[in-house]
Amino acid sequence: MSQQSRREFLEQSMFAAAGAAALGASVPQLSAADKQSSSPNEKLRVALLGVNGRGQSHLGAFTGRKDTEVVAVVDPDESVGMTKGVGNVFKKTGKKPAYYKDLRKAFDDQKIDIVSIATPNHWHALGAIWAIQAGKDVYCEKPVSHNVSEGRRIVEAARKYNKIVQTGTQCRSQPGLIDAIEFIKAGGIGEVKLARGTCYKRRKSIGPKGNYDVPASVDYDLWLGPAPMGPLTRQRFHYDWHWQTPTGNGDLGNQGIHQMDVARWGLGVDNVGESVQAYGGRLGYTDAGDVANTQVSIHQFGDKRLVFEVRGLETEPYRGAKVGVIFYGSDGYVVIPSYNSASAFNNDGKLIKKFSGSADHFANFVDAVRSRKISDLNADIEEGHISSALCHLGNISYELGETMPVKEVAGEMKGDSEALETLGRFRQHLSNNKLDADDTVVSMGPKLSLDGKKETFTGGMASTANPKLTREYRKPFVVPTTANL
Repeated sequence: MSQQSRREFLEQSMFAAAGAAALGASVPQLSAADKQSSSPNEKLRVALLGVNGRGQSHLGAFTGRKDTEVVAVVDPDESVGMTKGVGNVFKKTGKKPAYYKDLRKAFDDQKIDIVSIATPNHWHALGAIWAIQAGKDVYCEKPVSHNVSEGRRIVEAARKYNKIVQTGTQCRSQPGLIDAIEFIKAGGIGEVKLARGTCYKRRKSIGPKGNYDVPASVDYDLWLGPAPMGPLTRQRFHYDWHWQTPTGNGDLGNQGIHQMDVARWGLGVDNVGESVQAYGGRLGYTDAGDVANTQVSIHQFGDKRLVFEVRGLETEPYRGAKVGVIFYGSDGYVVIPSYNSASAFNNDGKLIKKFSGSADHFANFVDAVRSRKISDLNADIEEGHISSALCHLGNISYELGETMPVKEVAGEMKGDSEALETLGRFRQHLSNNKLDADDTVVSMGPKLSLDGKKETFTGGMASTANPKLTREYRKPFVVPTTANL
């Protein structure tokens, strides 16, 4: 324990000095601008779906290039669509794009080449599939799906219609992380069988559950789309949909999907694994949210394991990372504390190598659109689907859990030393936030067996768990089956 503390001191000292610069560089600048054609005949025409929040990054990326033009903005909130969408495009380019509340009307425009999706999670898959069927290439934000099944449908649609579909996991395009992952896979820290993802990101209460008015500028039917029709139960309409299950996936599927993807990438696993087990709760407050804000998700891939930790209450970094990934090797470990940097240590905690470097993920997508080669993508839709699916699987185990006090959780670990160590830090985290480390009640999910290739549950819980791989869709916003793609 004392050796680990010394390591953590060394790591945190180093990362504290570099952290601000690394985070500031996590949104890369455009690269290879000199290769962009300014010819009007070679411009790719882009429709933006969703221009609030992350959608502003999409807008900036495509208006900041000479070879792309934003010709349409789609947002069911007219206020957002006109001000943050049409208004901001006009400010940047001097041209006003068309505005639509309904994405289907934008897809009817045969001159549109690219659809860039930054909607809430529950619209990602159907928006992508409809765009693909309409003949568009797609850049889709993470997670690419709201559930496991619909993610696979996007992959199938992309392949059937031969479309380029990029996932918005920009870590895949950063030279610093590419080099770090190559170092790990080349044996730089020996044999690696464990990766830990961390999403230690403070999330405060979203306010009491109630019956609130939908903003007058919002077409609520179109905004809900595939989700069930129901009253607005949260105070803030935008963004806080992340913390309600009909539309969001919690921080495991919000921020955490980036780190889940990096962890899976470094482990070199290409399916959803052979088992998943999760536990946690919405701890520290009671509000309109119904997803976990404190969660551990354990994924097994043969002799390899991926552990993911979500902490929405106050917490200290772990080995220098708050939002990051740690790879544990037989000869050392690698800490990835940002989108574009990493550091490798030997088993004594001595720094042996550093990695850094940024690039433009949108540029990678545009290059692949022009080449028509899926292999040119750094984050093809199938990579995004598998990583998104891992987040969904963790949430399924959690949702199927039995409530119990934390002191009983150790009995579910059955002598698993790594799982018990993780639980020990989970308990300490509760204590640090003035919660009872023994009697705080959590949901202890079952260990669910999986057929990693078929992406289905097996074993005794299969009949209960498999229906959660998809959802009931509200007509006409139905994600098609494989046969109907």
